[in-house]
This record gives sequence, C-alpha cells and structure tokens, in this order.
Amino acid sequence: MENNNNTQPAEPTSKELIASVIPEDGGVDMPEKKNKSNGGRLVFEFNKNTLKYIAGLAALIILFAWIINNTDKVSGVFSLISSVISPFVTGFCFAFVINVLLRPTEKIFDKIFGKCDEKKRAKIRRPVCLVLSTVIIIGLLFALVFMIIPEFINALQSLIKSVPQYVAQVEIWAHKLIAFAESHGVTLPELSFNSGKILDTLKNFINSSGIVDKTIDFTGSIVTGIVNLIIAIAFSLYLLAQKERLSAQIKKFLQAFLPKKNSVDRLANLVEIADRTFTSFITGQLTEAVIIGVLCFIGMLIFKMPYAAVISVLVGFTALIPVFGAFIGTALGALLIVFDNPMKALWFVVFIVVLQQLEGNLIYPKVVGKSVGLPGIWVLVAVSIGGTAFGIPGILLSVPLCSVVYNLTAYLVKVRLKKKEELETESAKKPEKKHKK
Repeated sequence: MENNNNTQPAEPTSKELIASVIPEDGGVDMPEKKNKSNGGRLVFEFNKNTLKYIAGLAALIILFAWIINNTDKVSGVFSLISSVISPFVTGFCFAFVINVLLRPTEKIFDKIFGKCDEKKRAKIRRPVCLVLSTVIIIGLLFALVFMIIPEFINALQSLIKSVPQYVAQVEIWAHKLIAFAESHGVTLPELSFNSGKILDTLKNFINSSGIVDKTIDFTGSIVTGIVNLIIAIAFSLYLLAQKERLSAQIKKFLQAFLPKKNSVDRLANLVEIADRTFTSFITGQLTEAVIIGVLCFIGMLIFKMPYAAVISVLVGFTALIPVFGAFIGTALGALLIVFDNPMKALWFVVFIVVLQQLEGNLIYPKVVGKSVGLPGIWVLVAVSIGGTAFGIPGILLSVPLCSVVYNLTAYLVKVRLKKKEELETESAKKPEKKHKK
C-alpha cells in the first residue's frame, strides 16, 4: 500500500502538453457570441476606454517617431543594456546545457547511493552532481580547444616552410604547360614565381587586414571577458542549485499578476514543451556528433590519412551545427591535410561526402529527426535566419525554437479546422430543421 501511495504520477506526453497550451476551440469565435442587436457588426462606442486606447496608440506613434529620429541614442542604450545583461544570458545558456547532463547524473547518484540516508543523500546530491557535471563539460571544451588549436598552428608553420617547394612545383607545371602549348602552335606568356615575394605578400596581407589590430583589441578586452565569464558561470550554478525554488517563485509571481489562473498553467506547459524540445535536440546532436566523429576516425585510420584524431574531433564538433556544420568540418579538415598531402586531402573530401550521405539518410533522421519533429526544409530556413541574425548561437538555438513554433502551429491549425468543420455542419443542419417545421 505504501508503494502505491508514494508512486509519482506519470509525466504528460508532448502531445498532451501541446493540447493543454492550445485552447480547445482553437480561438474560433462561436456564432452565439455575436451581438444580435447589430447583426454581428462591429460598433464603435466613444467612451473612457476608447479614449484610453486612442491615447495609448498616440503615445506609441510618438515613441516610434522619436526612435526613428534618434537611432544613435537608442542604439547606445541597447548596447549598454546588452553589455549589462549578456553575462546573465550567457549564464542562462550555460545552465541549460549543464542541466542536460545534471539530470542523468542525479539519477545515477540516486541509484548508487540509494541505500544511504535519504536526508543526507538529498542534501549532498545537488552540489556533488552539479560540480561533477560542470567539470565534465568545461573539461571537454578545454580538451577540444587544446587539441585543435596547436594542430592548426603546426599546419600554418608547415605551410610557411613549404611555400618554396610549392612554388617550385608550380613553376615545373607551368613550364610543362607552356611547352605543351608551343608544340601545338599556342604561345603562352612566361610565368615566374618568387617565393620570397609571395611570403612578403602574405605578411603584408596579414598586417593590412587588421588582424594584428584586432588581436590587440581582443587582448585589451580579455579582462572584461574573463569577468563576464566568471559571472555567467556563477549565475548558471546558482540557477541550477535553486531551480525548483526559483520556478515556484516565478509561478507565484505570474499567478499574482496574470488575469486568468489557467494562463499560468498554459505558460508553464509551454515552457515545459520548449525545455523538452531543446533537451532532446541537444542530446540528439551530441549523440550524432559522437557517432560521426567515431566513424570519421575509423575511416581515416583505414585510409591512413594524417591528423586522424584531431580532424575526427573537429568533424564531430562541427556536426553540432545543423546543415552547415558538415561543410565547415570538411573544409577545415581538408585544409589541415592539404599541407601534408594534397592528394589525400582530395580523397578526404570524397570520404566525408560519402560519410555525410550516410549520416544524413540513416543517423540524423533516427537520432535527431524524431526528437525534434521538424521537416528538413524548415531546418534549413531556421538555420539560415538564425545564423544571419545571431551568428553561431542563432544557428544552434533556431532549430529547437522553430520546432516548438512548428508543432504548436500545426496543432492549432488542426484544432481550428476541426472546429470550423463542426460549426459548418451545425449551420447546415439548422435550415433543414426550419424547413421540416
């Protein structure tokens, strides 16, 4: 009997949550709600409420006109606000990512220490699991950075050292081409290369492109970046440590100020839908990244390609970016290999194209596609718009956000069509009844 009383109710499914967010009538007005005295037409009444609406509309128009005429001041205010809240927004994103790992970590903790005292276990579970999850994620990020950056530096150094060899090889190819053309009666201009001039041109390009100035600016603002990062991490840890209490406080606040009580429940269910969609997307993307990284590593070992470990990590990491991640990983991997062996770089591109076809047709639909529930055309649209507006964060967040909007809209369309069919059926039956009378 005790076990039956302590069993927790089953969590609602995604379809049940969507149904709880969308009104049962889909927002379709019933015929009975129309004013019979005016035949259902809209009547304009001049009263105090109308004056309030007119005053509010006039204030909005004046505010919009002032913003247009003072764009510099408005942009300055927005930049100040964004610089103030950016650490907290970053911290919220950190908290969401860490929470994806925190949930299974707490479940594993409960299984391992399930026989311990419940009060002591509940007291230390959150701090231990939170620290462990944070250390794992930060450790993986640092491992990726320190694996990839040194290899790129080595590749750049080998490129600079190999410039004279590449120039000599190009000269040989050019002379052979000129000789072949002359044998067929075609005269080509003589080509001469100077490796020293080419290196000087590269150095001048680097200096003139502002890379050095940008590096100095980056170094000057690195202290601010570190401070913002510390604030973001501290804020994310606080959010996760007190997430149940904070969610209860936010719910009470909304219940106090929102007009209808069921509006709070609908909003809470909408947040739950977004949380499930984002969590499923991140989990699916990480799983897919690991799978494609492992397959890339095995394939590169079989074909004896250089930089197998680093390029596999790079390909797996860029696979987190939907649609365009494959092109980024392929380009960076080929750039590393081409300095060592240009022919192998070509075969690497062919290998990745085949691997991407396998991933796109078999892995992605089963691992990520079902969890997100978004057609491919809308994934492309979401990634394009999100990347153009917000860069890499927009690319990563646009797909689950678009998935939430897509599923809610699809369900709303279904409900409204069903309700309109019912209303049309009822209106078609009424004349028949009158005719019988």
